[in-house]
Amino acid sequence: MVYTILPTMRQPARPRSQSIIAAPPRRSNAGGLPLYVQIAENLSERIKSGDLKPGTRLPAERELSEQLKVNRMTLRQALLNLEVQGLLTRRQGDGTYVAESKIERHAAKLVPFTKGMERRGYTPGAKVISFERRPVETAIAKELNLRLSASVYHVHRLRLIKQEPVMLETFALPVARFSDLERFDLAKRSVYEILETEYGITISRARQSLEPTVATGYEAEMLNVKVGAPLMLETRLAFDKDDHPVEYGRDLYRGDRFRFVIETAPLES
Repeated sequence: MVYTILPTMRQPARPRSQSIIAAPPRRSNAGGLPLYVQIAENLSERIKSGDLKPGTRLPAERELSEQLKVNRMTLRQALLNLEVQGLLTRRQGDGTYVAESKIERHAAKLVPFTKGMERRGYTPGAKVISFERRPVETAIAKELNLRLSASVYHVHRLRLIKQEPVMLETFALPVARFSDLERFDLAKRSVYEILETEYGITISRARQSLEPTVATGYEAEMLNVKVGAPLMLETRLAFDKDDHPVEYGRDLYRGDRFRFVIETAPLES
């Protein structure tokens, strides 16, 4: 009898966890921080300094709690704190990893998502969730200086970076100014690029506001985050070079993937 020995299929190796070599946190006292806060601050500093790099797998909870000489409940509070900040990410059945570095978005500058991501070396993408003509809502009509009888294109898209959902956008454009917009593939082209090349309309400025919020059930499902995860809502009213309002939009950015930066003017005397 002849036996055939089949080759063993090797499973992809998981990244090795990195030992967290750090002094155990000082014990909580009347004037000190809680232990979980001390642990979170220690790990946060190591992540931000680059000592713990994106993709690093942390040791299992038992091992890490022994290294830091704290109980697992205290450690879990610290890790949850860092997860909410977007510094750590948990992979079901695989462990806890240092998250990818946050992408800086300059809130005081009008930079289209596609162009901004390409400048940073990312591959942006889009998935069109809905694209329809509808009667303008009262609040949007006021912003765009439209009559209540006017129609707008209402567009809802999911924006991607390396196929990962990172932003949920909704915007309205006047049908009267951009007739037959349906001809263009909004999954593959920048809206501002379409407005400029196909309609001769250049966006010259925008009035934007930022407001922290949390993910609803729908938003969490679309962005692949937990319900209640931190998001940043950017509301925008864009104007053409003649200072006519052109677009009204509301974008929801994942708080664990973006950091908004504002450069201030000199201190007012």
